[in-house]
Amino acid sequence: MPSSASRSRGTTRRSPRPAPRAADLPVTERPLAVPFAAFFGLLVAAEDLYLAWLLWTPEVGWDWFMVGPLLLAVLAVAGSALVFTGRPRGWVVLAVAAVLPLAGLVVLAGFFALLGGGQALWSALLLLVGPLGCLILALRRPVRAWTATGRARRPSVGRRTAGSSR
Repeated sequence: MPSSASRSRGTTRRSPRPAPRAADLPVTERPLAVPFAAFFGLLVAAEDLYLAWLLWTPEVGWDWFMVGPLLLAVLAVAGSALVFTGRPRGWVVLAVAAVLPLAGLVVLAGFFALLGGGQALWSALLLLVGPLGCLILALRRPVRAWTATGRARRPSVGRRTAGSSR
């Protein structure tokens, strides 16, 4: 049995450079949070369309105040598509598309609570699930890394370089 004196008591030499973190490594495969963020973005768009439908009056038809929820629905669909395909800063578009309906629904729920609650309050609170889930998922690090500006979109295997000729 070797004695303990034969082992070195000195510290192990370490490199002055820090080891690369998992977040610094290039993202090669779509993270699991990305499809869920895109789904919740589509859920926000559906809720925006529902709110536009609630504002629609059959006698008048299209009113000017229906434009807001319709534009928010288009923004949510665009943000979902940008995040799912990994376009740069797609998470910002999705987060903005989630924050605006979230703020409106919080104000609406507060208004219904002041009026005495009831079924309208619970409906407004239920509608908060879509924008809140979308915002939480859009702000997560894997989703932001997937839509980073410097991330490579395609693998370099099989691409022709400037110096190669066939």
